[in-house]
Amino acid sequence: MDWITTVDHKKIGILYLIAGGFFFLIGGLEAILIRIQLWQPMNDFLSADMYNQVLTMHGTTMIFLAAMPILFALMNAIVPLQIGARDVAFPFLNSLGFWTFLFGGLLLNISWFAGGAPNAGWTSYVPLASPVYSDTHGVDFYVIGLQISGIGTLIGGINFLVTIINMRAPGMSFMRMPMFTWSIFVTSALILFAFPALTVGLAALMFDRLFSANFFNPEMGGNAVLWEHIFWIFGHPEVYILILPAFGIISEVIATFSRKRLFGYSSMVFATVLIGFLGFMVWAHHMFTTGLGPVANALFSIATMLIAVPTGIKIFNWIFTMWGGSITFNSANLYAIGFVPTFVMGGVTGVMLAAAPADYQYHDTYFVVAHFHYVIVGGLVLGIFAGLHYWWPKMFGKMLNETLGKITFWTFYIGFHLTFFVQHFLGLMGMPRRIYQYLDGLGFNQMNLISTIGALLMGIGSILFVVNIIVTSRSKEKLGADPWGDGRTLEWTIPSPPPEYNFLQTPLVRGFDALWKEKMDGNKTVTPAEPVGPIHMPSPSILPFFMSVGLFIGGFGFMYHQYIIGGVGLLITFTCMILRSLYDDHGYHIEVEELEKGVKA
Repeated sequence: MDWITTVDHKKIGILYLIAGGFFFLIGGLEAILIRIQLWQPMNDFLSADMYNQVLTMHGTTMIFLAAMPILFALMNAIVPLQIGARDVAFPFLNSLGFWTFLFGGLLLNISWFAGGAPNAGWTSYVPLASPVYSDTHGVDFYVIGLQISGIGTLIGGINFLVTIINMRAPGMSFMRMPMFTWSIFVTSALILFAFPALTVGLAALMFDRLFSANFFNPEMGGNAVLWEHIFWIFGHPEVYILILPAFGIISEVIATFSRKRLFGYSSMVFATVLIGFLGFMVWAHHMFTTGLGPVANALFSIATMLIAVPTGIKIFNWIFTMWGGSITFNSANLYAIGFVPTFVMGGVTGVMLAAAPADYQYHDTYFVVAHFHYVIVGGLVLGIFAGLHYWWPKMFGKMLNETLGKITFWTFYIGFHLTFFVQHFLGLMGMPRRIYQYLDGLGFNQMNLISTIGALLMGIGSILFVVNIIVTSRSKEKLGADPWGDGRTLEWTIPSPPPEYNFLQTPLVRGFDALWKEKMDGNKTVTPAEPVGPIHMPSPSILPFFMSVGLFIGGFGFMYHQYIIGGVGLLITFTCMILRSLYDDHGYHIEVEELEKGVKA
């Protein structure tokens, strides 16, 4: 009950991590099924329709239900600590964000047991996703599940935007914020502007499917290309929503384990903001072959290439941070260092794809698959692993096993490059995306086999990480506030794991890398900005859980045209909203005596 009702950002972070990790393993299993199907020509391991379902669910699960929540786990666990806050701005909303994400994700995955999963690709292009070509309920699960999940992401983004603007410790100006917090700030702004576009698109597709509307039906005056515009106006900023937090993690990890201040901090900040801004200007590079015309293609081509400039600034700054540093090659830093060349490769192929005439050749081949996996797995997933190894002792008070961590890194890293490096060449040789079989004698056999072996290695790496967590959870060691010994930011000034109120006294920030500055001045920790006093805490609440259950039931009802069940679901949600509005909950205080007892303990 404590976990279902909690509004504590640290516990919600752990819930996000468990749920996101669970979906990550499901998405990984779907990826391995795809690779087993393609390991030899004319394989019949999966039927054509089952392959389409697995392919669709792999992409959808990995982007929306694995990558996003694991990033939200790190945001929740770390951002309030880095800015010296006691919690996020809206703890109740934070809880609601988690539960809506979880129930949306569960609704989507129930489709496997309810007549078939969505099968129109993770981008769900119409007319493939229209009732004519997808006549089961699979795409309905996609549309409604993602809408419910998207509510959680959107309110999470708003919450972190307000938290970072309003709740920084005294002395922490914007240009003293840690790089991870900056990346989350820009990411939250992107979520705020990008997710409404997806919501509108999903709502229109829902009306097309459930109520016979014609937004995307050309025969009735609709427009199929309109879906592509709406989806990618969300979908391209989404790539940066995923990768910017990874950039922030890499900046923290490399600076800490090089024992140096991050090189070119202000240029890194401006590069992050510029990437966020330009991220909205490039969506039609996914649509060079739809016939937008030379002017549109040229403009979007140039805008796409421009994004390489701020990204390049970041790459050089990370290299210069390591240059002359005292580098520690532990698991977290191995992932961070491995991230840099891998992401560069993804960026280079991105510039290749940005050239519209060349894109006519690359489009819808395995070259594109290789490109975005180099960005999303080689960038985001390596970044997530770096962040988890780095902040695990802060979140759980236990250090992940280094030997296992390094074995995991090399297994996953080698597996990743084996899987996706050869796919560039498969694409250049003409192997199309999204096919479930290919003929013998086309020259695809050997590279597909290598790719499948790599995918199995990545699977083994992921399982080893889970084993590491289980082994670590049994250890009895007690860690101090700064287990790495080289912590630079405020989260390393408080106990590991942190108490529910985070900071006994709000810290006073006297410069960038607040803790490192105090260490250099000969102080043990950061100066407090206030005396010890009673701390106000928000009360736990069961309402977010029931609001999400209501949406879950409502989604089911409307999908099957059972409007009474749909109405009951919405009634549960609205009743919870009314209760929340009418009942004034002022929270509670932890008194000084209890605080002092806790500190002595």
